[in-house]
Amino acid sequence: MPVRMKDIAEDLGVSLMTVSKALRSHSDVAEETRQRVSQRARELGYEPNLIARSLAGHRSFLIGLVVPDLMQSFFTEVANGVDRKVGPLGYQIAICSSGGNAETELRQIKLLLARKVDGLLIASAAPHASRPMVELLEGHAMSYVLVDRMIPNVKANYVGVKDDKAGFLATEHLIEQGCTRIAHLSGPMVSTGKGRLRGYRRALAKHGLKVPPEYVISGGHQDSTGFAATQRLLQINPLPDGVFCYNDPVAAGAMKAILEAGLDIPEDIAVVGAGDLHYSDMLRVPLSTINYRTSQIGESSAELLLECIESKSPLPPRRIYFTPRLVVRESSLRRLLSTTPCAEDASLLASLSRTT
Repeated sequence: MPVRMKDIAEDLGVSLMTVSKALRSHSDVAEETRQRVSQRARELGYEPNLIARSLAGHRSFLIGLVVPDLMQSFFTEVANGVDRKVGPLGYQIAICSSGGNAETELRQIKLLLARKVDGLLIASAAPHASRPMVELLEGHAMSYVLVDRMIPNVKANYVGVKDDKAGFLATEHLIEQGCTRIAHLSGPMVSTGKGRLRGYRRALAKHGLKVPPEYVISGGHQDSTGFAATQRLLQINPLPDGVFCYNDPVAAGAMKAILEAGLDIPEDIAVVGAGDLHYSDMLRVPLSTINYRTSQIGESSAELLLECIESKSPLPPRRIYFTPRLVVRESSLRRLLSTTPCAEDASLLASLSRTT
């Protein structure tokens, strides 16, 4: 006979309601009690009856996750972070890819609402304030969290990083390595792309560096688009001596184009990406990048959404920012190329396998 919550309650000498709340990680239950209930449920081989649970709680225990591109490792890692938080609580994730198209995104959200999801996590493709999407969600009284990408003029829950800080860190690092002609392969003109471009320009202004307008080229968000954009960049005279790329895939494409042109990285052109994806240190030239704590973004997004779902009344919108960190690898370390070793060079070498 299958183990019931009632069996766990009788075994531990607690109420059925306590067991129910503990298995859902409800805030009303002390952490010690939650752990005790969870451990005993595992020992007894308890498997929740999801159909009965859904009917009793008027929930689907389904969370929708809408991202622009599942081929991007960044969003795969976000999804893994979400699953680590919601999976043990009996939730399933319905993942949709909008392909970076705002109309597709809206259509997918409508489909997820029709499936009676309990909440939504959205990395929006909308470049501007998406009133139709917001009105749709508010009309359904749907709990949702914006992930990585903020929608201007919309007061909503958000989890991500300050992208202007990321752009500033990457560009200032290139300046510190002696680069004076720094280009930027920009991304989609959503909050992430705009923020990184803003940070790039702020770092140049701080150090009094002026670059030609043609040094800012749309690099898309894939390695193929980064490759094509860099081929155009290499036609400019004088060549840039540093490139800050919208993300790591764009940077990988940029490095491929630079190396195929017979140039050296970082001696001729130093490169910095963003995202610190799992393969970034395995490239032919290990890539300097900005770490966004991607999995933690997924976990925190899920935690915030679950708080909203569990709350008996609407919660005020919250914004959670993670601090971006510079990860220094060989693709940007031009100062190591000096022929006279010094203490500063040794310090840079020591930074190859750590974050700063």
